[in-house]
Amino acid sequence: MGTRAVLAENEIYHVYNRGTEKRNVFKNKKDYERFLALLYLSNSTVPVHISNYQGSTLMDLLALDIGEPLVDLGAYCLMQNHFHLLLRQRTENGISKFMQKLITGYTMYFNKRHERSGALFQGKFKSSHASEDRYLKYLLSYIHLNPPKYEQYPYSSYLDFMEVERIENKLLNKNCLPLYFSSPKEFAKELEEWNSYGDNSIKVEP
Repeated sequence: MGTRAVLAENEIYHVYNRGTEKRNVFKNKKDYERFLALLYLSNSTVPVHISNYQGSTLMDLLALDIGEPLVDLGAYCLMQNHFHLLLRQRTENGISKFMQKLITGYTMYFNKRHERSGALFQGKFKSSHASEDRYLKYLLSYIHLNPPKYEQYPYSSYLDFMEVERIENKLLNKNCLPLYFSSPKEFAKELEEWNSYGDNSIKVEP
């Protein structure tokens, strides 16, 4: 049986997973917002229990002080049956600790809300090392082009790269990425060029 490669500190990884049996893991706005909240609350060296904040809005939860982060989130996209994250590991085993907290917390929420039991995602998360500029720049396009109408999609970081003012801006640390685009216009142009090649031009199977 193979073993997972050790993820290195200060390196960037594409981290992704999909629902078990390709099932939908996001059914409505509340599900998406809970996952977004957990992206923030799970990214801490100290435990933060979302159950202590019942009834809180996404804005309320993203305003909490959670201490030092385990990872930097550079980009993300949540689709109905899978997700993509671009993460830089800040501490030893930071990505693994972050993902364990994220997946456990979201699975517990989802199973209770939708009256089911068992695993929600296909085993452990998958990851690929963005070790070269060319691949990392490609991933920024691939992740954001997942939704057909990516320019208006609320559950990815595209709008944050376009500098739209919204509470979700707090999830990202874009400084963890090289400065490939000097302006939102340049970023949008890059995605438009990739998108013009057609739906099959960039594909990473979750």
